[in-house]
Amino acid sequence: MRDIPDANIKVSPAGADTRRNDFGPSVERTRDAVYHAAHASWRFLMLAEIANFPVLRRHLGKPRADTLIVDVTARIAQALPGARIMVAGRETVEIAFESEARLVLDLAIAAVEAAFEQPFDIDGEPYVVHIRLGAAAAAAHRDEVLLIEEAEHALGEARAERVAIARDVTGSPAAMDRAELSLDLTRAIEREELFLQYQPKVHLRRQQVTSVEALVRWNHPTRGLVLPNDFIPLAEESEDIVALTLWTIRRSIADQKVLAEQGHDLRIFINIAGALLADARFVRRACVLVESSGAQLGFEITETSVIRDPDSAIANLQVFADIGIVIAIDDYGAGLSSLAYLKQLPARELKIDKLFVTQLTSSNRDPLIVRSTIDLAHALEMEVVAEGVESQAAMALLSVMGCDMIQGFLISRPINLDALIHFLDDGKYREMAADIRAPFNRLATVWQRG
Repeated sequence: MRDIPDANIKVSPAGADTRRNDFGPSVERTRDAVYHAAHASWRFLMLAEIANFPVLRRHLGKPRADTLIVDVTARIAQALPGARIMVAGRETVEIAFESEARLVLDLAIAAVEAAFEQPFDIDGEPYVVHIRLGAAAAAAHRDEVLLIEEAEHALGEARAERVAIARDVTGSPAAMDRAELSLDLTRAIEREELFLQYQPKVHLRRQQVTSVEALVRWNHPTRGLVLPNDFIPLAEESEDIVALTLWTIRRSIADQKVLAEQGHDLRIFINIAGALLADARFVRRACVLVESSGAQLGFEITETSVIRDPDSAIANLQVFADIGIVIAIDDYGAGLSSLAYLKQLPARELKIDKLFVTQLTSSNRDPLIVRSTIDLAHALEMEVVAEGVESQAAMALLSVMGCDMIQGFLISRPINLDALIHFLDDGKYREMAADIRAPFNRLATVWQRG
């Protein structure tokens, strides 16, 4: 009857590996331990969410479902009588308390889960309420805002993993660094500390660069260059991803005009986070920027970003495609590839993940996967881009397999706009693309024969 077992609490300290513990506490023991203490060593914040609220609303009707949170709050208060409980939304309750021992949070989670084993009597009918829990623990002197953020992050993990999540705000330099970096990112967008680098994509048959991928970089005033892996996840956890992506679109439009003035007519591809595909406001603002400028842009999206909310994602991708934005499926093969979604997407490009490309000439299976992916994409009227091309042998094999475009360090690393213009003017990459087939005639015969 329960969605989350009481002996499967997943503790996820901020900045540390996750671990699992088993507990068998009594409710009485938890009641004694949960209290407000002026000199307590630990502070806790727990977020409790009604996991099956949509189902209950259909059965109970909206008016009664909207008051269900009152019943949930009352039951939590019985399980944790010493805690401060506040309704935070139609489906969510905040529970705050302090203690001298970190273990008390784990006991409290188990006590709340145990309290929801019994169904609710609603208008004479039994209804099971599945509760979802995300919690954070911090030393008593730690910043309260950081505690709230960690609890919200834990609740997000609990939704994905379907198990109660507790995170420790340990006060470690790594945890603090992450929080400070998140604050700095908001200011960085406003202060133009960000810049773009571009990685070319070479069309093998045309032997020319037909598009580039825009990659965001951050020149922090005190930290220096901050790598995307360090700040993009932070942006995706907050509203900063909207401002960051809109900034990227505006900068790409401006840089595309500079390229055109230098005689280079290139489409610029921009990575779009999955959360934005369901954000109607972002979609409207992005469309206004593109339509008003007449820019030639492409949006790269991953398969997993579509699977989150397929209906909204597919609908909004069609909106982008209708105004001339080319949709590319990024990192194909690295996630949960779904042909059901693939055939519905208005995509014109498919990018094979570098996981398969880097081992192309040394693996027996990867060439088969790559070739079948190319054939599939062509059957769906999409062009294929191979990411992570680092050797001439890989480029040659991709060419004879029928791959349309390649991208990787063999051609160029991500470079600034001025360096990109010089790269395009120099044109040395054309010689490399022109000579790839000659040494591989035998390979071509084998792969074309199948």
